[in-house]
Amino acid sequence: MLSRVADSIYWMSRYIERAENIARIIDVNLHFILDNKIVSNEQWEPLVRITADWEYFYKKYEEPTRENIIEFLTFDTEYPNSIISCLSAARENARSIREIITSEMWMQINRFYLMLNDRNFKKLLINSPHEFYNEIKLNSHLFFGITDNTMSHNECWHFYKLGQLIERADKTSRIIDVKYFHILPNIKDIGTAYDDIQWGSLLKSASGFEMYRKIYHGMTPEKIIEFLILNTDFPRSITYCLNCANTSLHAISGSSTESYNNKSEQQLGLLRSELAYADVSEIIALGLHEYTDLFQKKLNLLSDSIFLDFFAINNSMEYCLEEMSE
Repeated sequence: MLSRVADSIYWMSRYIERAENIARIIDVNLHFILDNKIVSNEQWEPLVRITADWEYFYKKYEEPTRENIIEFLTFDTEYPNSIISCLSAARENARSIREIITSEMWMQINRFYLMLNDRNFKKLLINSPHEFYNEIKLNSHLFFGITDNTMSHNECWHFYKLGQLIERADKTSRIIDVKYFHILPNIKDIGTAYDDIQWGSLLKSASGFEMYRKIYHGMTPEKIIEFLILNTDFPRSITYCLNCANTSLHAISGSSTESYNNKSEQQLGLLRSELAYADVSEIIALGLHEYTDLFQKKLNLLSDSIFLDFFAINNSMEYCLEEMSE
């Protein structure tokens, strides 16, 4: 398949996954602040830090108020990682490969984009912000469900899954890092009901609260970290995402999952090995921030390798061939 097609599918998936993650994080924060009657801006700044774009935010906005953060993360068209920018980029990628994706996929992503740009829908954010962000989450889930059920599970589909899983692993690690740092300083609250609410908020930010409660009893940092990083069954745990990404990566190259044929497979294999033999006590001893920060750097290197192995070189060759044919 053409690498520019693979590139578009990969990034279409990443952008929709990113939009869904941002909507969920904002919605969880709105619920947390409402339930605990918090009026301080301290609960809003971490949302920008999860995206790692706080420097960009402070160039445009003076304070991390609720209004500024929501505008920045939802409707700021100049910010490339806002929900509206992500959907715009996803739609553009989908438009460029309409002959590859199914008509149902295109209709859903187009409907999703138009809904977010509709004035009446924007008013919903003022009157019912939870319903507003819930609609974004549901439309993202609908797109992924339509894709899984209407698109052949071939090479194109594996590039779509690869983009979704790499993005999901990255956001889960960032949620853990920022949320844990925000919870940790409140020593006086350890073991209290408020402490449980904080940890519950962390799990909800990764859509893991209900599944966690079905496996564990009580909120402890060790169990929550183990669940979100090392659990092999939860779809948003880092280990689960990388295991599934490994399956898709090898399906694309046709190589055995026990070996590697390119840099991407090698780096992903090393990351998976580190997680397979990791212990939660060792992660905490190292420092959760240090651990997640190192993981994010390695994941960024993996993303760069995927670009070089599958998109960059072949894109240049395809361009040259198209030029020659003309």
